[in-house]
Amino acid sequence: MTTKTFSEFLSKLDQTTLRNEITAILSQLFNKARYQEIDKICYLCLGRLAPPHQSIDFNLAEKSMVKILAYTFNRPVEELTEIYKKNGDLGSTAYQLTESRQKGSLSIVELYRKLVIIANQEGSGSQGRKLKLFSELLKQLDPLTNKYLARIPVGKLRLGFSELTILDALSWLKTKNKTLRPDLERAYNVSADIGLVAKTFKKGGLLAIKKIQPQIGIPIRPALAGRLANQEKIIEKLGTFALEPKYDGFRIQIHFSRQLPAEEKSENTLLKPQHSYVRFFSRQMENTTGMFPDLVKEVERFPVESAILDGEAIGFNPRTGKFLPFQETAQRKRKYDVKKTAGKIPLKVFVFDLLYLNGKPILKKSFKKRRLALEKIFQNPTMKSNQLINLTPQRIIKNKSQIEKYFNLYINQGLEGILCKKLNSSYQAGARDFTWVKYKKTMRTNLADTIDCLVLGYYRGRGKRSGFGIGAFLVGVLDPRNESFLTIAKIGTGLSDDQWRQIRRKVDSLKTKEKPKQYSVPKELTPDVWAKPEIVVEIKSDEISKSPIHSSGYALRFPRMERIRQKDPNQSTSLKEVIQLYKIQTCPKN
Repeated sequence: MTTKTFSEFLSKLDQTTLRNEITAILSQLFNKARYQEIDKICYLCLGRLAPPHQSIDFNLAEKSMVKILAYTFNRPVEELTEIYKKNGDLGSTAYQLTESRQKGSLSIVELYRKLVIIANQEGSGSQGRKLKLFSELLKQLDPLTNKYLARIPVGKLRLGFSELTILDALSWLKTKNKTLRPDLERAYNVSADIGLVAKTFKKGGLLAIKKIQPQIGIPIRPALAGRLANQEKIIEKLGTFALEPKYDGFRIQIHFSRQLPAEEKSENTLLKPQHSYVRFFSRQMENTTGMFPDLVKEVERFPVESAILDGEAIGFNPRTGKFLPFQETAQRKRKYDVKKTAGKIPLKVFVFDLLYLNGKPILKKSFKKRRLALEKIFQNPTMKSNQLINLTPQRIIKNKSQIEKYFNLYINQGLEGILCKKLNSSYQAGARDFTWVKYKKTMRTNLADTIDCLVLGYYRGRGKRSGFGIGAFLVGVLDPRNESFLTIAKIGTGLSDDQWRQIRRKVDSLKTKEKPKQYSVPKELTPDVWAKPEIVVEIKSDEISKSPIHSSGYALRFPRMERIRQKDPNQSTSLKEVIQLYKIQTCPKN
């Protein structure tokens, strides 16, 4: 496939917000693609070069792209800056500059190869090399291709769909409907690389997809916990179950092997054969290994050949041993001053599940059997001096009084609450269901839990707030069926002065002239400043009520912001969960 053909498909996708039409266009694109290029096409359609866990990023800011365009077309940077300010889109700027020039094209494989070379430039002078290489690339391509190419490095392609729509399109490719989506999604859940799934499906069909299994080095999409109204409902749903503390930290998936994966061997020829492989992945499936050097050595002591473990990392005070609030723990997730921050905020990891052991996936085994295998690892003498990686404590619960006893115990330790897990359940990768149920201290209020919402934009301030430049902000919840965000609250109270400034700074850094196509916002709620879909906030509210105003059909009563979450927008609270919470709040509390 040529870049010209590919960009014509991107243009079609850019011009529609209809989910079925997007799915149909993608399936046509995938039909034209060869299996050797479909993975690259999937990544580029999502505005990146690889799945999140591979960490291949351009690290180019908008100003850098303006400089690249100025260099390419021999125009002053100041002039290009003004053009960009007027149209607000680097893609339109690149199109305008290229329009009267060459009409060249490359193969999509060659384009991808050149982009990876640009992204991989490192060290002294790397920004200058990126500028020259990207400039050479722009000079070879037609106006429409340059329009989309200029948006990709700065994260502004945003065609209004995610990996889940790609799965629908792959199903449509073979069947003209979405019936294969469950099998495709299972493969994606256990091997979170949409390019790998697409390439496997294109080459080998459904039979090959069913053979996809977890492997070291590719994250598994994490299982998530459901909510139930009260302790009686938990007993009714789960019967006899395992109870664990719920830590207020961040999710961490540990991949360990005494042998390097095949891809790593080819890329790291200088590493000794006995060098073990350790990777940490976040809830968003990003590679965070470099952030936790203090944990790597502890993982290397695991008495197994290979393993994938699921856990939660939480900061603690080394003097008192007490756990730190989430805001302090979150400071560990940084790329710079890592060693200094690790010294100030040491982490403890509490491992609560085992998904892969000694070369074999064990997700389908019952939680009880996975736990026994996990306990065996931690009983090994080599793990007894491991101070930073711990086995999550667990109790087997049979009645309500035991729930209350341990719930109060963990709340008094400064934790969020408890997790209740069905003993005979398999690991539900990528799913939120009732094999795991969370019960938090916030659920003692009328509303059963906090809600993670996407910030859609803000309204300018008046009176005292005029000094902040923001008086309220609009938030929405996810409708996964359409990959859209529906309004649920306009928040104008409950924030400190610093929080107001923080929200405004974040939105201003992500503001966009046009409403993002994923947003469903009634005209009367249109904010003064739109934000790109990136900022997730945790919202506490007294209750949920039905609403004729908000596009979700629901509203939060007296909403207050608890904190900004480091979370993928597609992992924010869904409309289905809001409806569940609405029903839960009418149930009697303990």
